[in-house]
Amino acid sequence: MFRPLRLEPPRTSVRRTMLAVLTPPTVLLLLVVTAGAEPNARVTTDTPEYCNSLVTRLASLPAARQEPSRSLAAEGERLCGTGHVRTGIAKLRRAVRAAQASP
Repeated sequence: MFRPLRLEPPRTSVRRTMLAVLTPPTVLLLLVVTAGAEPNARVTTDTPEYCNSLVTRLASLPAARQEPSRSLAAEGERLCGTGHVRTGIAKLRRAVRAAQASP
């Protein structure tokens, strides 16, 4: 006959060890190291200015004139221009990714 094993609650010594490792200085050090991993961090907001920066970035990529980047960029610019900034940014980001992935 099958009898399931009883699961025991975690021991307090393991919990104390984990709490001791995750002290505030350790967490602060982890945040500093993580922040230093990306040297050119960009602040992205849902603004028409960010739409323009994506269009500028896309224009500098050689594969931006090929499909699907071209049509995605055109749609993104149109959406940003008509006030649908979030959707336009999403299209422009897809266009940038497609242009970067193209050979």
